[in-house]
Amino acid sequence: MAQKDASVAELTKHFEDSTAVLLTEYRGLTVAQLKELRNSIRQDAEYAVVKNTLTKIAASNAGVTGLDDDLKGPSAIAFVHGDPVAVAKSMRNFAKANPLLVIKGGFFDGASLTAEEVNKLADLESREVLLAKLAGAMKASLFGAAYLFNAPLAQAVRTVDALREKQESAA
Repeated sequence: MAQKDASVAELTKHFEDSTAVLLTEYRGLTVAQLKELRNSIRQDAEYAVVKNTLTKIAASNAGVTGLDDDLKGPSAIAFVHGDPVAVAKSMRNFAKANPLLVIKGGFFDGASLTAEEVNKLADLESREVLLAKLAGAMKASLFGAAYLFNAPLAQAVRTVDALREKQESAA
């Protein structure tokens, strides 16, 4: 009993500390394949095989809802502490190469996700790509603004030069 309580407490902490949770079924995957999956998401998530009944209790304790229906059969959860998009991409890519990994759903931003919604999450661009695009757009805007500020100045200089030339030729 004490061991179950400790497991529930640990799972509850994982749920509370995670920015997202992705639920999978891993039936038929080898230990080597599970290790490969863990390594592919290690930077942003922790992947753990879980007991369904203890997970339901821990999720409830942490205020995570909507996973109960998917907690059937052998389950494993990716507790995301980094970029949820990167983890979803890695898991989807792994599932394509290893069809025995089935993404069942997840929990992100206060709402449960279906497997289809997890795939949509994987379709998003990573945080780094979005930040790079934003930086590029800001740089372009600043360049445009600098050009606009310099254009009247350059035009004024050309006008003054033309007037000076006209005055010199008249004299």
